Amino acid sequence: MKRERQYLPATEHALSALGAQVAAARRQAGWTTADLAERLGVSRNLITRIEQGAPGTAVGTVLEAAVVCGVPLFGVEPDQLGRVAETERARLALLPERVRGSAGRGEVDDDF
Repeated sequence: MKRERQYLPATEHALSALGAQVAAARRQAGWTTADLAERLGVSRNLITRIEQGAPGTAVGTVLEAAVVCGVPLFGVEPDQLGRVAETERARLALLPERVRGSAGRGEVDDDF
């Protein structure tokens, strides 16, 4: 028997919010779910799942739907996403490549 994955409330809220933004933008554009599905090359059912905030939907497809509908991602317009990606990659480059887990280190004595 397959167990259903549980998501944190914040994750579910984010999916629901993004789905609602996609649905609103699609409607403002005057597109049906079939119109958006055709633009993305996916099924109408998948568009419905995206708009409902279904967590099992591929992240690339959800983001593509948002971009096609004109939903701003990460608080910026689509033409600024490359800059955001560069900034985050530069920040990542400053961090260590490997991180040791906390297992085996014991408790930190911070009572000074």
